[in-house]
Amino acid sequence: MKLSKILVSCITVLAMAFTAYAGTLDEVKSRGYIKAGVNGGVFGFSMPDDKGEWKGLDVDTAKAVAAAVFGDASKVKFSALTAVQRLPALQSKEIDVLCRNTTQTLSRETKSGLNFVQVNYYDGQGFLISKKLGVKSAKELDGATVCVLPGTTTEMNAADYFRANGMKWSPVVIENTAELNKAFFAGRCDVLTSDASQLAAQRSVAPNPADYELLPEIISKEPLAPVVRHGDDQWFDIVNWTVMAMIQAEEFGITSKNVDEMMKSANPGIKRFLGVTPGMGAQLGLDDKWAYNIIKQVGNYGEIFDTNIGPDTPLALQRGLNALWTDGGLMYASPIR
Repeated sequence: MKLSKILVSCITVLAMAFTAYAGTLDEVKSRGYIKAGVNGGVFGFSMPDDKGEWKGLDVDTAKAVAAAVFGDASKVKFSALTAVQRLPALQSKEIDVLCRNTTQTLSRETKSGLNFVQVNYYDGQGFLISKKLGVKSAKELDGATVCVLPGTTTEMNAADYFRANGMKWSPVVIENTAELNKAFFAGRCDVLTSDASQLAAQRSVAPNPADYELLPEIISKEPLAPVVRHGDDQWFDIVNWTVMAMIQAEEFGITSKNVDEMMKSANPGIKRFLGVTPGMGAQLGLDDKWAYNIIKQVGNYGEIFDTNIGPDTPLALQRGLNALWTDGGLMYASPIR
């Protein structure tokens, strides 16, 4: 009897472990939508427009996950999270995926119990100043007051930079991104520091954008990527390969406009990718048209870049490191086969 009780107990524990492991996709399907955490105030990446509709590169990334899972990019609800709130919200299962300009670091992937998927934007930390200061280099910022978000790699990087260059600084720490930006544009601090892409976004919505400039120094590496919890490999795979699919589609030359025509391609790789040749979707627990749905409804990586933050937008960002590897950038999708 004692042995049988032990066996029953072991089986129960294993069943509970399996349930926890396999849970996110089942929970999402049962609920009928994905819960995505985003930044509530970074134009071009994640911000509601004047009609309350969420727009941006990170928003489109979350929509792409919904397209892969449901065949419907609209089946996602967004939660605006501060830098301090974002990781606890994911850890506590308030959200299913974090698509919020979050830097992949060792401690976040270990101590925090999180997994970063494929990078969707390669960035680096910079400094935004008013042209009135007459400053041309970050090394001229000794004694400056600096607006910075708490609980971020940005705060640590800034402290390291000023210390390494023998300069003093006075941080002005405000948790909410919108309030931090207001403080900077109101003159409460000399400098705003963040990822360079965010600084370009904030400048684009400033009262007088031409009054501000980015200093030339980039002081860190900031690989920004969607984040999921440890312990659910299937959900990690789905989010990871969603980002990969958008990159691969651009490399294949598949866009939201020509994807239906590309279904007729004789290229075996494209046929597998778009589900004409079945099998890839089943390996993710999804429909074989998972990648087709992403590209048809959201677009490839180049499309979402150009639409949200590219040269013809107020941010006017160049591809740079975020170009395809074939164009000298870092965007490289592993083989979908």
